[in-house]
Amino acid sequence: MSTKDIQALRSETGAGIMDIKNALAEAQGNVDAARDLLRKRGAATAAKKGERETHEGLIVSYIHAGGKVGVLLKLYCETDFVARTDEFKRLASDISMHIAAMSPQYASREDVPEDVVAKEKEIYAEQVASEGKPADIVEKIIQGKLEKFYTETVLPEQAFVKDSDKTIKARVEESIAALGENIQIGDFVRYEL
Repeated sequence: MSTKDIQALRSETGAGIMDIKNALAEAQGNVDAARDLLRKRGAATAAKKGERETHEGLIVSYIHAGGKVGVLLKLYCETDFVARTDEFKRLASDISMHIAAMSPQYASREDVPEDVVAKEKEIYAEQVASEGKPADIVEKIIQGKLEKFYTETVLPEQAFVKDSDKTIKARVEESIAALGENIQIGDFVRYEL
């Protein structure tokens, strides 16, 4: 367990030093296994804190170089103390930049209108109809294509533009674990000339 490994995991996950040391000990010094343990614990922490009310936060603006793309984002947390931290501001900046780059259409699956989901299913059904597959297989293919649609259009499910190995949801969970508060992505608007 080297100091270099601890520092690398701290910068990647935002976890506390004791949590990192414990994860490395549990993973018998394997950095990749420790990283996975920390991510799982971060997700568990985020799930526990997910029920708490978020009344504070920031409205963040991001203008991409050249001034042709801009984003306004509401990012919520529980206290104004956390809203003023560098970690929270960094998260807000990361999400805003991601929105500018990846142009998500929805803040959650629940925000996708039913008629859009129905239309997507209809399109996928037509695509696979000519393949002559059994109905249960066709339904699984349609569900798979719908999941891909969500990962392309729903912000928390998109691969994070700065690290495609994690989703926006995972990036938020890292900050929840580091800050100890519930964080919720609010509304966002993306402008483009």
